[in-house]
Amino acid sequence: MQSIDDVQTALAAQHYVCGRPLATVVFLALRLGRPLFLEGEAGTGKTEIAKAIAAALGRRLIRLQCYEGLDAASAVYEWNFAEQMIAIRAAEAAGGADRDALRSELFTEDYLIERPLLQAMRAQPGGAPVLLIDEIDRTDEPFEAFLLEALSDFQVTIPELGTIAAPEPPIVILTSNRTREVHDALKRRCLYHWVDYPTHAREMEILNARAPEAAETLSREVVAFVQALRTEDLFKRPGVAETIDWAKCLLALDVLELSPEVIADTIGAILKYQDDIQKLQGSEAKRILDEVRAEAVA
Repeated sequence: MQSIDDVQTALAAQHYVCGRPLATVVFLALRLGRPLFLEGEAGTGKTEIAKAIAAALGRRLIRLQCYEGLDAASAVYEWNFAEQMIAIRAAEAAGGADRDALRSELFTEDYLIERPLLQAMRAQPGGAPVLLIDEIDRTDEPFEAFLLEALSDFQVTIPELGTIAAPEPPIVILTSNRTREVHDALKRRCLYHWVDYPTHAREMEILNARAPEAAETLSREVVAFVQALRTEDLFKRPGVAETIDWAKCLLALDVLELSPEVIADTIGAILKYQDDIQKLQGSEAKRILDEVRAEAVA
């Protein structure tokens, strides 16, 4: 990808529609070899862009899904204890082996289970992989500190084997839903971009790319209704992922246009909390739909 336009074209070929600011920061991350930190509400396409970049470049995508309590061992490697025990039993059955020799045999790469960070340090067919560190905000500060060191030198250390350095730095993309603030030290290592909800026009482009079989009229109503929902006082506003899911649900039901009844039947595709769903019961869905249609006519 030799230009920002190339990035937009390559991502569009993977059905990922992005604006020029996001394409610019992706281009710079690739050109400068810097990690890319994407922050924003859930469902705005942060994870999908990593998949699109990997597909566009023909690289392997390695995903580290973060969660509370994730530690360095779980993210880098672990030893295959079951296989090691079998090897120990086999050595004992054979009459016993020298302890030092057995230890050196047990802690080799034959018994090593590679986790995402270690996999990303290995040479891959087609070039350096895309390492997606998804939802980094779910981890804690000690893991952030470890990650900071790993991404600074693109290497990890296994006490029994030594330091393993990446022959070519992976393309690193970190995402955060901002459930907590990520430490500035980690952000400083990265190029940063806030992924916001798209405009009506951009969301139409996205829906046309991801659900091209949807009729223009239905797509416009779906996007307008979801955009209107995002202005309501909801616990969790629907993201682009929910817009696409809803459109596909409506297509599966052969729906040609929205109605309060259809919205009530399929509301679980766009709202995921009962409190939010209850707010759209009764006449609320009809009110929003009427406002959307009135704006379209105007």
